[in-house]
Amino acid sequence: MVLVYGKLCGEISHLRKAGCISAEHGSKDKGWYKADVPSIGRETLFGNAPMSSTLFSPLTLPNGVVVQNRLCKAAMEENMAEAGQVPGGALINLYTAWSNAAAASDAGPGIVLSGNVMINPTAMTGPGGVVLEAGTLDDPALRGQFERWANSGQAGGSKFVMQISHPGRQIFAAMDIQAVSPSATKVTLPGLADKMFAPARALTPDEIRGQIRRFAETALAAQAAGFDGVQIHGAHGYLVAQFLSPLTNQRTDEWGGPLENRSRFLLDIVRAIRDRVNADFIVGVKLNSADFQRGGFDIEDSVQVVDWLNAEAVDFVEISGGSYESSAMMGSSQDGRLESSTETRELYFFDFAKRISKTANMPLMVTGGVTKLATAETALADAGVDMVGVGRAFAYNPHLVADWREGKRTDITIGQTKWKDKALSSLAGMAMTKQQLYRLGDGLNIKAKQNAVFAMIGQQLKTGRLTKRYKAWLASKNLG
Repeated sequence: MVLVYGKLCGEISHLRKAGCISAEHGSKDKGWYKADVPSIGRETLFGNAPMSSTLFSPLTLPNGVVVQNRLCKAAMEENMAEAGQVPGGALINLYTAWSNAAAASDAGPGIVLSGNVMINPTAMTGPGGVVLEAGTLDDPALRGQFERWANSGQAGGSKFVMQISHPGRQIFAAMDIQAVSPSATKVTLPGLADKMFAPARALTPDEIRGQIRRFAETALAAQAAGFDGVQIHGAHGYLVAQFLSPLTNQRTDEWGGPLENRSRFLLDIVRAIRDRVNADFIVGVKLNSADFQRGGFDIEDSVQVVDWLNAEAVDFVEISGGSYESSAMMGSSQDGRLESSTETRELYFFDFAKRISKTANMPLMVTGGVTKLATAETALADAGVDMVGVGRAFAYNPHLVADWREGKRTDITIGQTKWKDKALSSLAGMAMTKQQLYRLGDGLNIKAKQNAVFAMIGQQLKTGRLTKRYKAWLASKNLG
């Protein structure tokens, strides 16, 4: 599947008559068109031009907003909020580095996704997260901080989309917060890691409707602060994903049971947001291709949910996978399917995205393990996606877009271990990535040589300090 843009759409009828296209769907009027183009069709369309010419072509989203290229700085949890859980100098420095505006006015990714921004101050993925809720921007000083953050991510021509989230049961026990979930369940991990999470209680129907309202209020506040859109985090085992998965959603009311009921939470969030924001405000969804756990949310479920999202005003869907229990987003899965699917390829969800692309009418993005320009080009050419999300590679080269456009540093090495313990290895990889994010936030260069053990120790010490600060903040608001 190849995406056809702009004036190339005029060649569709010619290629169909020539037998070069077997199927297509999309929106010619909005500047994009998906087509199943065999090699002869690609040659007719692109000649000898490299596929990177497509990677750096603009894309018009269903709501009419144009993004300047097909690369997205995928979301990475920064845990870099200032006291009061608001953005400050560190986050502004980090996103200024990714915008790379000093190099060129269009040197940034087409879309920049923030890390988790929490809709509820008592539901945090980490103690250094940003919180945005109704009333936050009533304080002119806080409003200014969010506006400066929005501006920093847009400086290089990018559309800055805020990822909004609720962790559900995936809250660390050390934070002393009562976790909630569709049903009373607990994150289960092997060995000592199992103690990292406490059992969650089930949400009441009124609380569920309250969480939907909070998602919409955060989206409206993001628009007011100058962000270009929001992405609903419905993957990685967070609350929306917990509703979708039969492993974590064991309800028997309107919110549980068949997939149609389990999808109600996500679809109602999309509708609630769309009812409040402007038509040109981007609304995206991050969705698991699968949980990669036996009996969980699977590829057939994902295809069906995307089909239902086709009927909603969704501007893009990002395909990922996994949860804290099965860290597919880091390249490993509990049931082993991810490894057998990707073999030696670094694009973890290639096969799953390719299948989902046959159903998706909105632009599709795939994220997971991309560190090479060639991989991003392959995704656009062969996986049927319209954008490619790149996460950790941006932590190791914040100027990735400009470099790849010029054919430089096209293969990026990221910090990782070869430890046998998958859970521990995954945590080490995240700690080394965060170490680089912290350096960028401090205005420092990337650390060339990293020690995984030291990075993990440093991360634990920092998390301890942030947890103490967060608890004090909650107490000051009478929420602790």
